Amino acid sequence: MERIVVVGGGYAGFTVARELEKDLRRELRRGEIELVLVDPRPYMTYQPFLPEVVAGSVEARHAAVSHRRHLRRTRLVDGTVTRIDHADRAVVVQPRSGPAYRLPYGTVVVTAGAVTRVFPVPGVAEHAIGLKHVEEAVAVRDRLLTSFDRAASLPRGPERERLLTVTFVGGGFSGVEGFAELLSLAHDLLHLYPEIAAPEVQFHLVERSPRILPEVTDRPGRWVVGRLEARGAHVHLGAGLESAEGGVVRLSTGEEFASGLLVWTAGNAANPVVATHTDLPVDARGYVVTRADLRVGTGDELVPDAWAAGDGAAVPDLSTARPGALTVPNAQHAVRQGRRLARNLVAVRRGRRTHPYRHGSLGVVATLGIGTGLFEYRGLVVRGALAWLAHRGYHVLAIPTWERKVRVLAVWLTAAIFGRDVVSLSAVQRPRAAFVAGVPRADVGSTEASTAGHADAAARAAATHGDEPARVA
Repeated sequence: MERIVVVGGGYAGFTVARELEKDLRRELRRGEIELVLVDPRPYMTYQPFLPEVVAGSVEARHAAVSHRRHLRRTRLVDGTVTRIDHADRAVVVQPRSGPAYRLPYGTVVVTAGAVTRVFPVPGVAEHAIGLKHVEEAVAVRDRLLTSFDRAASLPRGPERERLLTVTFVGGGFSGVEGFAELLSLAHDLLHLYPEIAAPEVQFHLVERSPRILPEVTDRPGRWVVGRLEARGAHVHLGAGLESAEGGVVRLSTGEEFASGLLVWTAGNAANPVVATHTDLPVDARGYVVTRADLRVGTGDELVPDAWAAGDGAAVPDLSTARPGALTVPNAQHAVRQGRRLARNLVAVRRGRRTHPYRHGSLGVVATLGIGTGLFEYRGLVVRGALAWLAHRGYHVLAIPTWERKVRVLAVWLTAAIFGRDVVSLSAVQRPRAAFVAGVPRADVGSTEASTAGHADAAARAAATHGDEPARVA
């Protein structure tokens, strides 16, 4: 029996597995092929919805698509691929528990994606939260809600200022959308917190380059900056983060302020498994070198039985005449590359020719908070409510499965009638804290050691979790 191993279950990996289940259903049913997907998460994250998860406009679970529910003919392995040895046709899998093991394959599909690019800035690892996964988006939202609750009961002063200060580092699409959505949520919260005045809420967007949103042209980018500043935000262009030690943000421009929430969205980096733990060819950035038909290799040298797509693959961009151009890492490309890869893989198995991946852009669309957005397609630029509706319309169609589409639409309809849900569930990130604190003290005497143990456990729980959610950098 031949085994096809898909490394990573994000956009591209989920799409590849789903399409192969359809196109190879007879072979799978007869047991001629085993399709295996290896990923440490049991779901695919639809990242374009993470800014709306931050704002509470989309339920966190609805931005994730279950592997097990929608990949019925695929063997799902809960683990991380730590090495790809294509010469031996095997991957090394580290399961969540137990020792690592080698998983042989006949064909490998590398869709491991990218990871958050983090620079060695002092304090970032200790204080920053990323915005690449559902749990990070939930943590960002809960941190803001918790900060409002705490600040409302404090007198004006340094601690209250810190709690009401939010900083995003990175002016790409995920950073700007997350920043704008959280700013929109903060403005709505002011109606529920009469103790807090609007000028007290400080939002800072830090971008090292002289402009934000490099995917759009200059004029729409400047419009977004103006829109954010009109809503009270501070946009620091041409500024880098020098330090975040002690929760104090220090910029290369000399500005300095305490920030209760620091969100890191400064781009992507190659997945380390792909970059340094494989014998497959990778480019200088650590991305898998891929031909236009998504087979691994160059035009002169093909690596047999190896395919790659998504954010971790260097896929030639045939839609432009610029030599050496590669497709940009985004959801549009990952999903469509996944479909093309699956069709080409099946074509090779059945002796047919492959087709190159070629995708004409559908334009770029961004949400900037409820009721406003930006859409640009070639020379056409649309701003405001119409662009916001286009954003919602496109992404509800693009998220996989009708089940998820209906759930997202239902949440939007409910929010339109009743407004945002502003309940913070930050306590779910430390579920044992209340239980440990409530453990009865043992009787004095022979059980003093046990009592001390319980007290130490409670103290450790409080010290470990504190009032803040777990940080991911």
